[in-house]
Amino acid sequence: MSERLGGPFGVLVHRSYTLFPPIQALIVLAALTYSVGYFLDYSCVVDGWQDPMRYMHLCYTDIPALFAERGFSEGIFPYVQTGSNGAYLEYPVLTGMFMYVAAGFTRMVASFYPDGFRAFFDVNVVMLFIPFVVTVVATALTFKGNPWRAAMIVFAPTVILGATINWDLIPVALVSLALLAWSRDRITLTGVFFGLAIAAKFYPVILLIGFVILAARTNAWRPTLHMIVVSIITFLAVNIPFAIANFQGWFHFYQFNANRAIDFGSIWYAVNQYGLPAIPDSILNLGASGLFAVLLIAIAVFVYKTQHTPTIYQVLFLVLAAFVVTNKVYSPQYVLWLIPLAVLARPNWRDFLIWQVGELVYFTGIWWFLAGYGIEDSRTLTPQWYATAVLIHVAATVYFAAMVIRDIQMNSTESKREVVNRTSVRT
Repeated sequence: MSERLGGPFGVLVHRSYTLFPPIQALIVLAALTYSVGYFLDYSCVVDGWQDPMRYMHLCYTDIPALFAERGFSEGIFPYVQTGSNGAYLEYPVLTGMFMYVAAGFTRMVASFYPDGFRAFFDVNVVMLFIPFVVTVVATALTFKGNPWRAAMIVFAPTVILGATINWDLIPVALVSLALLAWSRDRITLTGVFFGLAIAAKFYPVILLIGFVILAARTNAWRPTLHMIVVSIITFLAVNIPFAIANFQGWFHFYQFNANRAIDFGSIWYAVNQYGLPAIPDSILNLGASGLFAVLLIAIAVFVYKTQHTPTIYQVLFLVLAAFVVTNKVYSPQYVLWLIPLAVLARPNWRDFLIWQVGELVYFTGIWWFLAGYGIEDSRTLTPQWYATAVLIHVAATVYFAAMVIRDIQMNSTESKREVVNRTSVRT
């Protein structure tokens, strides 16, 4: 709004050094918004995440529950050992080791807390601030010449509300570092960060498909294949020791996700809530994978045929958006995967906030639905209204993806116009 309210930019904005440089300012702002998110969850912290208030107050988190249910309160080493309930940890290795380190710090500070659950949550909140800052700074540095665009991550409503639902900030930070390395032509380093990201959460594998699609468009296969090979080597280097130590404990995460049925947040689950026929579990994986494959083919054809080559960020956002809207589960924290890519693909506040409003509707909808889940005559969100919230989230994601596609098409149109103008001048 500055040009409309205050006239054109002056000399101060063009200086390379200011009293409060952008990166430092973004870190301070990130600390402020992250703290706001913590205090919005504080009612749950105080009452111990009791049902149904943890849903009604929109402050649910997986962190304290897993402290006891996966044996961290008993001092177990994940994947190799289980707690007294015999359950293995259903998270990838790098995230599991993060949780293990947090459990170690928890034991050091537990005497200052009324219980270990609250101590474990607070320790994780402090530790997860590091990948949050890394995400913001890496995205700011990826924007050459305009780091302030990373403020969209800092002020994203779903980041403020959902940063500490789970440990998804870890892979998000590693993916952001990978994209920063790619923007600086550090191909090997890109592969290392992607391998680590996949070792923390499996969704970055989907992003590698976007690199392959763009390589097919530009015929630049060598850096892409180099990066993918390094990613595989890094992933194996992290995972093989755990697989050797206890294959069953290590493989539990992959088995758990492969066998997962229709779950909250997916379009498949929403269909059931409207009373329409349910998709049998036997063909659910085929249906979800098939629809995702169709969208991938459509994205690949679009990228290949468009005259103006899209940016890697635009392609990655489209690929990941296709995955989350077709997947058989969509947890509220999954939006964190998309936010840095959305900012890099289309740094437009209006459309970004429209999309975020749609995600906020879903964020509110799932918790208010779960507050009465399984309880007859509960005065919470009905299944039909919850299904509507799911469709609003899907529609908002599709809307932002459509805006990214429009940007690519507009760039192609402008490129055609430039070619025509140059031809006319020569003529």
